[in-house]
Amino acid sequence: MDMKKRIHLELRNRTPSDVKELVLDNCRSNEGKIEGLTDEFEELEFLSTINVGLTTVAHLPKLNKLKKLELSDNRISGGLEVLAEKCPNLTHLNLSGNKIKDLSTIEPLKELGTLKSLDLFNCEVTNLNEYRDNVFKLLPQLTYLDGYDKDDKEAPDSDAEVYAEGLDDDEEDEDDEEDYDEDAAPGDEEEEEGEEDEEENEEEEEDDLSGEVGIRVNEMCETMNCNKILNMYAALSKNTQCEIS
Repeated sequence: MDMKKRIHLELRNRTPSDVKELVLDNCRSNEGKIEGLTDEFEELEFLSTINVGLTTVAHLPKLNKLKKLELSDNRISGGLEVLAEKCPNLTHLNLSGNKIKDLSTIEPLKELGTLKSLDLFNCEVTNLNEYRDNVFKLLPQLTYLDGYDKDDKEAPDSDAEVYAEGLDDDEEDEDDEEDYDEDAAPGDEEEEEGEEDEEENEEEEEDDLSGEVGIRVNEMCETMNCNKILNMYAALSKNTQCEIS
């Protein structure tokens, strides 16, 4: 998908200043430029541009509030010095799968005083002798390199995926919107519940009525039996009187 079109879709009728997270993975960049991304995204905190064909970060706009930048699986080989100017408050930077071959390429990152997590997995620089020790010496502000600290303790998920939760929430919101019946008018559910209650009440009334009818039939039967007995008694009495006379 075209980068500019993807950004337009990601906006979802919002203004750029309302966006805090932007995912542009697998889009097509134009000569290493992220078309449509401007400094109007002043509140942006998370930007993901995985596998978009970037060869440089020089065309990034100024994003003062950006904290996490995903640049993995591109063709970046240098020019990282601009990040201190463009994204001065970065805390997480993922450069895995790029063409970074030596420590001098990442040396400019020492100007990012807030950077605490750097990922260079699958870059040639990781094959250098004492790679981890040298990177931690070069960038003393780092806490995690390739997901592990100086003592080889793995970074907690909450730290490594600090902004992923926000994206999951958006997906859940979309799922909720899909489950919602747009054709149903407000109050339809209440009307259906009311109809169900009325049906239950009618059934209860029918049961009560059936019970009352049964009782009345029994009473009539008992009355009819009594009348029959009285008639028999009257007939016997009459016959007896006739015999006596």
